Amino acid sequence: MSELYPLKFAPIYKEKVWGGQRLRTQLNKNTDRDLVGESWELSCVEDNISVVTNGFLSGNELHELIEIYMGDLVGDRIFEQFGNAFPLLFKFIDANDVLSVKVHPDDKMAMEKHGVPGKTEMWYVVESEPNSYVYTGFSEKLNKAKLREHIKNNTVENSLNKEIAHRGDVFFVPAGRIHATGSGVLFAEIQQSSDITYRVYDWNRKGTDGKSRELHIDNALEALDFSKVDSYRSDYKDNLNEPVEITNCPYFVVNKLVIDSMIQRDYNKLDSFVVLMCVEGSAEIDYGQNEHEKIFKGETVLIPAVLESVKIIPTNDAQLLEVFVPAD
Repeated sequence: MSELYPLKFAPIYKEKVWGGQRLRTQLNKNTDRDLVGESWELSCVEDNISVVTNGFLSGNELHELIEIYMGDLVGDRIFEQFGNAFPLLFKFIDANDVLSVKVHPDDKMAMEKHGVPGKTEMWYVVESEPNSYVYTGFSEKLNKAKLREHIKNNTVENSLNKEIAHRGDVFFVPAGRIHATGSGVLFAEIQQSSDITYRVYDWNRKGTDGKSRELHIDNALEALDFSKVDSYRSDYKDNLNEPVEITNCPYFVVNKLVIDSMIQRDYNKLDSFVVLMCVEGSAEIDYGQNEHEKIFKGETVLIPAVLESVKIIPTNDAQLLEVFVPAD
């Protein structure tokens, strides 16, 4: 039996000009800051390394644990590929005001310009105010010149595809897709471990320092994918006490678990860590030998790869996102 166990980490809070209070009021985050936009739940991004808060490994940083436990923690194939780096970044985000319009580079561009991976991500809407919305993709056929005109004329919004955001909605945002989140959306974000963002437009807003925030238009135009797709919202249906795949891409697979009774999850064939994000209710993770770890709404738990089977027992009808790195 491995000494490893389901790990919890201290959230890393990020104040944002568009942030609010819902990470505290709806996800029970322990912060008294006024404009908290993001809670980085699990991160190995430089200068933002997650620290364990539970069990005998409390106080250890994530990259230290990877160095010590290697494949037992993250999976042998993942350690082989990424070494002491952790390949994903997990966040809860409170968009109390509209976010800037932005795009992320793909792996090739990000590596050439910044020496880091690109950024493909997905959003799961935890809560939303009536008529809140997200922007994802373009609503019209565009090219670089036309988008520059929109930026110059403050008409960028007219070119964006706008979607009403409902609780439980899923939006997949591959690198290269323009996007922004409107006000009133609280969501979980799962992404590659990268913090590279090119800001296209920021609604002529001032930052917390009273100055206009920097735009990155040339890089953004290089990174943008101008093609349109049929639907920007991911279609799925909940299936009680059965995993439902809501995102599958080369970087991560995300299942949604809606449970009102105990379910057994076997991870022995994954050769990957598994991360559980609780988006509703609460549950206990039974990982053998009468040991268990509780998870509540707004919490994130890392299941080490060496724990090949767990039971998830709802203590209050629970909804969780279950995330792992797929094999090639």
